[in-house]
Amino acid sequence: MSDPAFFGYGSLVNLATHQYTDPRPATLRGWRRVWQRTSLRKVAYLSVQPEKAGILLGVVAQVPEADWAALDLREAAYHRHDITDDLMHEGPKAPTAVYQVRPEYCAAADDQPILLSYLDVVVQGYLQLYGTAGVAHFFETTGGWDARVLDDRADPIYPRHQRLSPMERDLVDQHLAAMMQQAE
Repeated sequence: MSDPAFFGYGSLVNLATHQYTDPRPATLRGWRRVWQRTSLRKVAYLSVQPEKAGILLGVVAQVPEADWAALDLREAAYHRHDITDDLMHEGPKAPTAVYQVRPEYCAAADDQPILLSYLDVVVQGYLQLYGTAGVAHFFETTGGWDARVLDDRADPIYPRHQRLSPMERDLVDQHLAAMMQQAE
């Protein structure tokens, strides 16, 4: 029997933020990605919501010996959903989970920005795994762009921030500007 796995759709797509084994591109059907405001922190989290026609690109990786403790701690605001039958990837099929912000933490606050340092990590991961088409897919398949963005690049708040090249920063900024213009 193979180890269980998780599907990452945000910062977990950036392989520099974790050491989970056998990461590979994957497609999740029936879900959409959203910027979720919560009662936990004054910043938006990436989360997922069921959506029948939704298709998300991301990463699947193994959780060796079903030891979820470290990942559950990292994703403490989230709970796991079984998505085994909704996931497509090249590799052995294994029980697979996706993390979704816990309903009791969801809030309707308007003052919770998207951290640019967090967005940078996510976009860098999509660029490395899927190229520029993957970055475009991330922006197009994510809801909640009406939140303001807090530019914390000079002093990153996001604990797993990564250094971006000038090309990567420009790519983030171009897509972000287009999304903010559409949200107006």
